Amino acid sequence: MYALVDCNNFYASCERVFRPELNGKPIVVLSNNDGCAIARSNEAKALGIPMGAPAFQFKELFEKHKVEVFSANFPLYGDMSHRVMSILETYSPEIEVYSIDEAFLRFSGFDHYDLIAYGQEIRKKVFQWTGIPITVGFAPTKALAKMANRIAKKYPERTQNVYAMDSEEKRIKALKWTAIGDVWGIGRQHQQRLDKMGIKTAFDFVQLGDDWVKKHLSIVGLRLKRELQGTAVLQLESPEDRKAIAVTRSFDTNYSELAPLKERVSTFAFACSEKLRKQHSNSSSLTVFAYTNGHRRDLPQYGKKFRIRLPFPTNSGMELSKFALKALEQVYREGYAFKKAGVIVEDFTPDSQPQLGCFSNRDQRQIPLMQAVDKLNFLYGKKVRLASHDPGKVWKMRQEKLSPSYSTDLRDIITIHL
Repeated sequence: MYALVDCNNFYASCERVFRPELNGKPIVVLSNNDGCAIARSNEAKALGIPMGAPAFQFKELFEKHKVEVFSANFPLYGDMSHRVMSILETYSPEIEVYSIDEAFLRFSGFDHYDLIAYGQEIRKKVFQWTGIPITVGFAPTKALAKMANRIAKKYPERTQNVYAMDSEEKRIKALKWTAIGDVWGIGRQHQQRLDKMGIKTAFDFVQLGDDWVKKHLSIVGLRLKRELQGTAVLQLESPEDRKAIAVTRSFDTNYSELAPLKERVSTFAFACSEKLRKQHSNSSSLTVFAYTNGHRRDLPQYGKKFRIRLPFPTNSGMELSKFALKALEQVYREGYAFKKAGVIVEDFTPDSQPQLGCFSNRDQRQIPLMQAVDKLNFLYGKKVRLASHDPGKVWKMRQEKLSPSYSTDLRDIITIHL
C-alpha cells in the first residue's frame, strides 16, 4: 500500500503554529514581491478568494473581512516541511518527498495493519510535534493514494482526515466520484480533449482502450490508467531522480538594460548550483528565460528561453553562471522591459560518477572550492558570492507583510516568560 500525506493549507498552517490566535481566521499568503495569492486557508477560500488572486485587486475584500495577509516566508516553510518529513520517515523507510507539503510513503508488509488507526497515529504525532495538520490517504497505487487523500480532505467529518481505499468497491466508487480534471496527471489540454469525448470521470477514463490512451496521452497516460486500475506502475522517486531544478523570480521593477539582468541570471545559476551540490548531482544542460510583464499591455511584449547543452556535467556555481550568461545573450533583446527571468538546470548525473569528455572537462579545482563556499555560507549565512553578484541584493523582493523566521533565525526565536 501507498500513502499520500498532505499538509493542510501548509503555508497558512505554518503561520498559525506561531500565531495560534489566527486559528479560524482567514489567511492569505502572497507570492514573491507580494503579488498574488499562492496559499489560502479554508476560511479565505470560503470568502471567494481564488488562487492567484492579485493582492491589489482584493485589497478592499481583505480589509472588509479582516483577512490576515502574509508575505511568503519560504525559509520558515522549508524548515517546517523538513520537520514534518523527518517525522514521516520514522513510519516508513520508503518515502518520496513529492513537494514542500506532500510525501508518498510505501508500506510493505503492512497487510494486517489497521491502516486507519496507523494514519491517525501519524496525524497525531505530526500535529503534536510540529503543529501542522495533515491528511492521509492509503491506496494500492500512488495515483489512487492521491485520490484517497482527496476524499479524506473533502469529507473530514466522516473520515477524520484519514481514508483507506482498501477494497475494489471503494476503488470503483472513488473513480466514479472523481472528475477527470481532478485526476493526478491529467492536465488542462488532456481534460479538454477528454471532455469533448464525454469522458467526465476517472471511471470513464479507465474504460478507454489502451491503444487510444497511448496514442493520445502517450505512455505516461497509459501508466496512469494502470495506476487507476489498481496496478502499481509508478515507483517512489528519490531526490536524485528530480528531472530539473529551477530558480526563477519576478523582479520588483522592470529591467531594460542587460547589466541588471546579467546580475540576476548569474545569481539564479549560482543558487541552482547550491541545490545541485546538496543532492550530489551534476547538470548537463541549462535553460535561461526572460519575459516582459504580461499585465502591462501598454508596453511591448516579448519572451524567450534558450537551452544549451553543457560541454561537461558540473555543479560549480562559477561554471554554471558562465554558461547561463552565454544563454542570456541569446535571450536578451533591446527595447523591452523584463519583469521575470529564471535559470533551469536539467539532465542530472551523480557527482560520484563523473563523466569525462575527450576535449573538455570541468575544472577539478572548483570541487573543493565549492565545498568550502557551501560550508562558509552554512556557518555564516549567504556571505560568499561571485563578484558578478550585487552584494546588496537578496532576491530584491518586496515583503511588506513578512512574519518572523521563528525556527530559522535566532533573532526571531520565541521568548517564553515564566
